[in-house]
Amino acid sequence: MTTNSPTRRAPVLAVYAVLVFAFIYLPIVVLILYSFNRDGVGGFPPRHLTLSWYTQLFADSSMWDSVLNSLIVAAGSVVLSLMLGLLAALALDRADFPGKGLFRRLVLLPLILPGIITGLSLLMFAVFAGWHLSLLTVLLGHGTALISVATTELFAGLQKLDRAQEEASLDLGATPWQTFWRITVPNLKLSLIAAGLLIFTLSMDEIAVTFFLIGRDNTLPLEIWARLRRGITPEINAISTLIFAVSVALIVIWYHLRSPSLGARSQELLGRLGEPS
Repeated sequence: MTTNSPTRRAPVLAVYAVLVFAFIYLPIVVLILYSFNRDGVGGFPPRHLTLSWYTQLFADSSMWDSVLNSLIVAAGSVVLSLMLGLLAALALDRADFPGKGLFRRLVLLPLILPGIITGLSLLMFAVFAGWHLSLLTVLLGHGTALISVATTELFAGLQKLDRAQEEASLDLGATPWQTFWRITVPNLKLSLIAAGLLIFTLSMDEIAVTFFLIGRDNTLPLEIWARLRRGITPEINAISTLIFAVSVALIVIWYHLRSPSLGARSQELLGRLGEPS
């Protein structure tokens, strides 16, 4: 009786899993279909397929200006968050200082706070500092709000790091700085890529912080939001489909980057350190 129960539950669990995935991905499928619908949004299924909405999208300069703004902000946020997040992760993993436990919890605060609180507080700081609202303030806001993502991901990577490789590097005559760049950073490659991709995605999708810190130049989420106030158009479905395709491509790239073994690379780096200059 007990041995047969998992087999009996399997069809029920399979149906449940299908329903869950349908609930998650069916709206995306509908969005993609309507991006090819000549008659716009309304009526299912779409009957007249066309690429005219993509042609109209590629001719829409304001939309692509917002895409470029979002890419600039996201790329800058990745650099800023990874730089500061790596320093914070190294401090948590390698150093002992008063209030370390409190600091470790404060690092997670931006992940817990609602976006509207983070955005409003950053706006107040920008006003206090006398900054003019622009893409730069948005970049600084995203980078600051997403430091916690970089810190938690890189701290987890440092916890898994084999310290014996760093010790061997130092024994072979490398300086701490050489060891950091030739051993520590390459061994954190997967964590850096994972954190960078996550920060990039969250920055591209951020609305609350952007809304408070934006100047005259719109990012893509705010441009889409402004157009949705006038009604849903297949052009928005088209840009959303392209974003979805890029996201899938990034996931595929990430899985391909995970496949090579880092152990062989670490041994090669240690061998290079042992070679006479």
